[in-house]
Amino acid sequence: MKIVRSQTPLRLGLAGGGTDINLYSDKYIGFVLNATINLYIYCTLKPRNDDKIIFDSPDTNQYAIYESKMHLENDGILDIFKAVYNRIVKDFTHKSLSFSLHTYSDVPSGSGLGGSSTLVVGVIKAFVEWLNLPLGEYEIARLAYEIEREDLGIIGGAQDQYAATFGGFNFMEFYKDKRVIVNPLRIKNYIISELENRMVLYFTSISREAKDVEEHKKGKLGNSKSLKAMHSIKQDAVDMKEALFKADFNALARILSKSWHSKKIISEIVSNDECDKIYNLAIENGAYGGKVSGAGAGGFMFFLVDPIKKYKLIELLNLEKGYVQNFSFTKEGAKSWRI
Repeated sequence: MKIVRSQTPLRLGLAGGGTDINLYSDKYIGFVLNATINLYIYCTLKPRNDDKIIFDSPDTNQYAIYESKMHLENDGILDIFKAVYNRIVKDFTHKSLSFSLHTYSDVPSGSGLGGSSTLVVGVIKAFVEWLNLPLGEYEIARLAYEIEREDLGIIGGAQDQYAATFGGFNFMEFYKDKRVIVNPLRIKNYIISELENRMVLYFTSISREAKDVEEHKKGKLGNSKSLKAMHSIKQDAVDMKEALFKADFNALARILSKSWHSKKIISEIVSNDECDKIYNLAIENGAYGGKVSGAGAGGFMFFLVDPIKKYKLIELLNLEKGYVQNFSFTKEGAKSWRI
């Protein structure tokens, strides 16, 4: 039997994050700018012939064995795996399957890089490869969204599923009824190289549940001050896209910091003493702007910095509780292959 593998990139949320949540996008249309990076979630799927299903996630210390059947009940152990399997059987195979599924991630869970959604996309991509399912990029991303947000009831937006599936720099539009338009951006290579040269990605070592932060933020959208801040974040995505095309890095830095302050207006829990400390440390040592990637309250932060001062800032950040993560931007989305 052939072994199937998939490799799915994580993403940096550059601007507009939060406007992809249906509570906002159904009324106002959401805009998000994001880009995938060379940090991945890996999946290996091995067909079996013993009527067993094995799920293995060594980086989260979770392992489970089940009898093969049409529907697997959630039991708190790798429910994301089971939810993907249940939809594959329900929508496509209409019969039970036997296989082992092994995954791991380059970064810890709760990192703010879209990990859970990237995992769902990666597992779907492995099934698509194994079963020759007729799913394109939009279909994979939408299925991942439905599994995570509807089948599992995990609160969050839609940008992560589409970023992981499409890859590269994308400007995304979110409309009511789950309609999404992904606009790939043709950023010149020198601009991407300069952006990488100016960026510092720092893991705070604070892992958080994005759904908890997003749930708190959703509860604030009825507040006029929070809603105004959300509209401002949406505009930031448009402005950052233009700044990228023009290679206006000073504008990029201003927009990053503006977005970060708007996020803190929406909900007081998107930051904490540690995040504020790291942000201030970076600004005081050569960074022009920065923000937390993802929902907030921990995970990864990234900064735009004077390249001449970058090394010194990295040294200082590595003395803190977290660590600086090397990365580069990628142009490919989720991919799969057989061996």
